[in-house]
Amino acid sequence: MKILGIETTCDETAAAVVAKPDGDEQGGRILSNEVLSQIAEHAAYGGVVPEIAARAHVEVLDRLIERALDKAGTTLAELDGIAVAAGPGLIGGVLVGLVTAKSLALVSRKPLLAINHLEAHALTPRLTDGVAFPYLLLLASGGHTQLVAVRGVGDYVRLGGTIDDAIGEAFDKVAKLLGLGYPGGPQVERMAEAGNPERFALPRPMLGRREADFSLSGLKTALRIEVEKIAPLARADVADLCASFQAAVVDVVADRVRVALRGFDAVAGRPTALVASGGVAANGAIRRALAAQAGQVGLSFVAPPLPLCGDNGAMIAWAGLERLRAGYVDDLTAPARARWPFAAAATAA
Repeated sequence: MKILGIETTCDETAAAVVAKPDGDEQGGRILSNEVLSQIAEHAAYGGVVPEIAARAHVEVLDRLIERALDKAGTTLAELDGIAVAAGPGLIGGVLVGLVTAKSLALVSRKPLLAINHLEAHALTPRLTDGVAFPYLLLLASGGHTQLVAVRGVGDYVRLGGTIDDAIGEAFDKVAKLLGLGYPGGPQVERMAEAGNPERFALPRPMLGRREADFSLSGLKTALRIEVEKIAPLARADVADLCASFQAAVVDVVADRVRVALRGFDAVAGRPTALVASGGVAANGAIRRALAAQAGQVGLSFVAPPLPLCGDNGAMIAWAGLERLRAGYVDDLTAPARARWPFAAAATAA
């Protein structure tokens, strides 16, 4: 089975082909994975400009799909389906990918698979590591922070989420406050490596709460107050602020995951693994903390390789393959969605 995946929800244009050999139950094979980043186009604005993003997708998507098919050594006729991220995301960009995928599905008479971008992140560890259901997922990116019990394809229970900023959003806002480059997350992590994480006593919001929810706005405000106290900032100040901020986030993540693990059994039984996915899963400090935490409770820790933490076509193709195998197929009326929750709240489970 071979699936083409198309991703255009934000500031990466991506196309990939993923396959799963017959009889192989452990993961899949990435035959091609083409990604074009728009960082240069948006850097001057300090964030993603939706209109610029949509136009950039239009300019390159067709060529990127051709390249993905060529590198995979396959043709449209040899595919088993066309998968596309239909949301959530910037609606202009989502429409570019969805209309393209519908056109390809129509002319090739292949099944269309309209994929929830978040579900694709949730299933990526099954592509890379063959993780068995059920597992606890920390899905953390620039726009989303959730703790989810992944029970099966299309079967997700949200144990907790952010009540304000997403983790990646908080990193980006701190980077902007400190005058670092875009995207902010990698810049903050890089500066933190040279900083003293104990210099600034920043709060750990929601620590110890019974619910596995996150709140980052208070932490961000506390850091801004520290910046105002010592401005103008020397490079060492910036490094210490980044280190202190990142240490606070790591402590919050570890505590929130601990709470989610306590509630996991009630909705899904014993987890097979602790999994991190999404752009923030590329953060080394967060990875190390989660790996240590998983080891303490006898679980394996799984996170995708760094190139698959950000948005990419391979995760869309894999989610399409998983859904096609489970019998889920969409028609040409599938809508583009700016918002699209993929997990039901634990109270409804």
